[in-house]
Amino acid sequence: MREKVMLIGGGGHAKVIMDIVQACGDTVVGLLDDGIEIGTVVQGVPVVGAAIDAEKFTDCRFIVAVGNNVIRHRIVDALALRWYTAVHPSAVISPNAVIGEGSVVMPAAVVNAGAKVGRHCIINTAAVVEHDNVIGDYAHVSCGAVLTGAVHVGEEALVGAAAVVRNNVHICAGCIVGAGSVVITDMKEKGTYAGIPARKMA
Repeated sequence: MREKVMLIGGGGHAKVIMDIVQACGDTVVGLLDDGIEIGTVVQGVPVVGAAIDAEKFTDCRFIVAVGNNVIRHRIVDALALRWYTAVHPSAVISPNAVIGEGSVVMPAAVVNAGAKVGRHCIINTAAVVEHDNVIGDYAHVSCGAVLTGAVHVGEEALVGAAAVVRNNVHICAGCIVGAGSVVITDMKEKGTYAGIPARKMA
């Protein structure tokens, strides 16, 4: 039976999630976005209200289609909804991996054996989450990033596009790893890290 899915968010990130939901054979019935006029149509789907209206749609499942980790967390905390998990059919997910509710796994991503992806995470296009990784709730592993074995990524952390993280490294909650960086040591303090090897910048 097809799921009826409502997206909270109507920007570029939402467009990709709409494609994923449809590729899974489910139906996006509407978008909720505080900043887009009701009646606006995005990729054939209408904006039907703001995020606060979500609880009116009792027959739907929901996904927060917002790329910002902190904002995504706030929206989830504010709403008691039935969450939808979106995994593109081209993603490779080990049967021994766990994907938390509300998370998105985009095209060509890989989540290997023993990996645990938390709630409302983003595993973006062609990202690699290797064996025994632990990805905290609301984290984002960006396009083409590679997390080798047993990496821990904290809640709300962002691993930038094409970054590489060495095995057994821990990245603390709220950290930002710059695009193209190479992480070889633990990141114990929240901040922005970049470079080869990655160092704290701010």
